[in-house]
Amino acid sequence: MSRNRLSEESSPYLLQHAENPVHWWAWGTEALAEAKRTGKPILLSVGYSACHWCHVMAHESFEDEVTARVMNDHFVNIKVDREERPDIDAIYMGALHRLGQQGGWPLTMFLDSDARPFWGGTYFPKFAAYGRPSFVDVLERISGIYRNEPEKVAGNAEALVHALSQRSGEIDGSAVTDPLLREITQRLTRAVDSIRGGIEGAPKFPQWSFFWLLWRGAIRYRHEPAKAAVVTTLERMCQGGIYDHLGGGFARYSVDELWLVPHFEKMLYDNALLIDLMTEVWRETRSPLLAKRIEETVAWIAREMVVEGGGFASALDADSEGEEGKFYVWTAEEIVTVLGAEDAAIFNAAYDITPEGNWEGHTILNRLKDKGLEAPAEEEKLAALREKLLEVRAKRIRPGWDDKVLADWNGLMIAALARAGSVFDRSDWVTMAKQAFTFVEKKMTVSGRLVHAVRHGQGRAPATASDYANMIWAALRLYQATGDGGYLSSATAWTDVLDRHYWADDGGGYFTAADDTRDVIVRLKSSGDDATPSANGVMVSNLVHLGTLTGNTRYVQTAEQIMRTFSADIARNLAGHTGLLAAAIDLLSPQLIVLVRGQNDPSTDLRSVVHSLSVPGALEIEVSGTVGEVGPPALHGKSAVDGRSTAYTCLGPQCSRPVSTESDLRHLVYELRSIA
Repeated sequence: MSRNRLSEESSPYLLQHAENPVHWWAWGTEALAEAKRTGKPILLSVGYSACHWCHVMAHESFEDEVTARVMNDHFVNIKVDREERPDIDAIYMGALHRLGQQGGWPLTMFLDSDARPFWGGTYFPKFAAYGRPSFVDVLERISGIYRNEPEKVAGNAEALVHALSQRSGEIDGSAVTDPLLREITQRLTRAVDSIRGGIEGAPKFPQWSFFWLLWRGAIRYRHEPAKAAVVTTLERMCQGGIYDHLGGGFARYSVDELWLVPHFEKMLYDNALLIDLMTEVWRETRSPLLAKRIEETVAWIAREMVVEGGGFASALDADSEGEEGKFYVWTAEEIVTVLGAEDAAIFNAAYDITPEGNWEGHTILNRLKDKGLEAPAEEEKLAALREKLLEVRAKRIRPGWDDKVLADWNGLMIAALARAGSVFDRSDWVTMAKQAFTFVEKKMTVSGRLVHAVRHGQGRAPATASDYANMIWAALRLYQATGDGGYLSSATAWTDVLDRHYWADDGGGYFTAADDTRDVIVRLKSSGDDATPSANGVMVSNLVHLGTLTGNTRYVQTAEQIMRTFSADIARNLAGHTGLLAAAIDLLSPQLIVLVRGQNDPSTDLRSVVHSLSVPGALEIEVSGTVGEVGPPALHGKSAVDGRSTAYTCLGPQCSRPVSTESDLRHLVYELRSIA
């Protein structure tokens, strides 16, 4: 007899539905076999634990006995955590897009008994509303079509699978060049809200790939408007309600154009990517605001997002006590109760607290009226007041904590912490990164292969290309931060796995799923931007760095092949491939900075020069005595000159003269990072 099987799962999202009257299955061979055995269509529901509208649909429909009865009678119901199985989510979200619909979660797709999609949507209300039919009406209509119009269903399914399977056309021969990237930098800068930052309009998302390309273009082509666009965006985010001014960390996105009202979930990947971008921008601007937000966000990660063993948890929910944002917002009365009238007046002036509030009668803390921080004494006072409020907030019922550990998101955070720890001279941040790396390497590896997700020691989701790409990025960053060659060995070993199991021999590029992932109906190959960078974009940079460090030309040849493979896609949609375009700069200009510590000379002055200038994409290495055989042959065996710490910069195979003064190194770095 059918039953709800989700209580046997480890995913927090699936466990949220374990008590539903719906006879849910988790995705897998048993569920797919059940569909074949019964001949029923599949209702596939995809979401994630911090998704507000997923909670709404669950409460309205999946907890409702009448709705559940219709689902159970007519469908094999499969629930998927999109964070646990991003490969499955990508396939069926891609199918929804090919149906001409806008994507989002919850994703509700209808599949035939062979798991081929034939129709779908996102959130369906219990009762007809928002211009959408009721969910039960949809269920009955789809069930009727499946029974009575099998040819129509089969035709839709075949067309969608064919569309998903289509590869890009032949390579069109166009290359990504500096003139093209300069033009794109100028064009994309005009799309940024010059006052509030972010892309014009609402909602506003962090869009790391977009702003990473803009920053790289700003530095490489000395384009001050692009630099200003990135700085403005980060400053407004750091002062807006999208930032948690008490606890640290950024919410997923802002529903308005002001960065004021967030969608309150906090995701590991957003915060990792923002830490990384803010660190790079801080190197150039020395902004106290960015430094403070980086420090506060890392403190939040350390306090609330580390699981037993050192890995990083995935997310905090948007909802608590069934209400979005309830954990985070305040009333003027609450502020007075905690701080007292005199201190409340100071705090209210700084954080936009009014009796009427700025969101549904409550206040979302923000400092949007201020471009930067106040004087140190004032900031110290505000910090003390924030601590009192944070202590009170900690006693509230907390949002749900999704403590599954994802290899790809951990890779992003490890990479960010390793770089930030080096730049800000915070060895504790580097230690956090090392501990998380060890967690993934030891607890998320089976027979030399990564698994995508684990929770409480359980994990069976197969690794995606992004798991490897992001962990290779993490390994390369830790190698730069520590000089430990073991991290470089891990990077090369994981690259070998990617090449063996994910590379597309019929055209190049990496598939999302491995060649031995058996439960996907099609292997996708993506190069476009998403909330997280594409595996192919990340790997272009990784491969260039591996080629630079090892001298093995096959790495660079593979990176060049990836760019050729997706050249037609890039030409059709430049704005949709900003991550890949940013990585292309590494192919055009492989950059390496090496500091050789002299005898009894810690090289701190030279290091401070490097950390005071943004050199996005550059490898930065520090060694003792001599370089050895790392980097281009022109660098091999180079040493500190006259016992003084010495720096070398390399652009591709060509390396600079040795320099030992701050002014000389600053001049070399300026030459390295930009072109006229």
